[in-house]
Amino acid sequence: MASFPLDVNEKLIARSRTIGELLAPTSPFDKKCGRENWTVAFAPDGSYFAWSQGHRIVKLVPWSQCLNNFLLHGTKNVANSVNSRLSRQNSDSGQKSKPCEHIIDCGDIVWSLAFGSSVPEKQSRCVNIEWHRFKFGQDQLLLATGLNNGRIKIWDVYTGKLLLNLMDHTEVVRDLTFAPDGSLILVSASRDKTLRVWDLKDDGNMMKVLRGHQNWVYACAFSPDSSILCSVGASKAVVAAILV
Repeated sequence: MASFPLDVNEKLIARSRTIGELLAPTSPFDKKCGRENWTVAFAPDGSYFAWSQGHRIVKLVPWSQCLNNFLLHGTKNVANSVNSRLSRQNSDSGQKSKPCEHIIDCGDIVWSLAFGSSVPEKQSRCVNIEWHRFKFGQDQLLLATGLNNGRIKIWDVYTGKLLLNLMDHTEVVRDLTFAPDGSLILVSASRDKTLRVWDLKDDGNMMKVLRGHQNWVYACAFSPDSSILCSVGASKAVVAAILV
């Protein structure tokens, strides 16, 4: 039998390996979960994993707990190597409390998720505010959920409590992204053809509205230095905006 060299994609597939599977519970009566799973996200430090369980429920799970569960299903070597790296990261970060699992009911269909972590040195870009409702410390970890009704809900990952309810979009929030510089600047992309920039260190106040798209906006991403935002949508074009 003749043999042929693998292309790049085939090599990647050959090297990849499934380490486990997480299943959402079926919920036929209250319709809170059990449908298609649309979005997942990792915390920047790898401590938490979140996914929409098919409707309005988001499950927040410590990633080390997921890996420990995978150990029970014959993937010991792979999971152990990842788990050891995660343990070193948590040790280096000096996390005080053990991560806990949370089930979050967002109240409507969840389309998008994003984690954001705070850097105290990054102050709010709104210089006229003398006090803030929330003061985020170095160990703050937030989860933003974009909903079918256009709302964005901000949750404390460690407690599972709702902190902010951002209401300005008029259609589905398709994507969310935090600035990677730790400033807690959040950008949302929506079917209402706009992107909105929120300053969570200024109690979630909206900084600006970006209207460069003529159709639905599907996704957005920051540049590594957090100065440029790129977005795509139904218009088949990439729109770039300078935010600094």
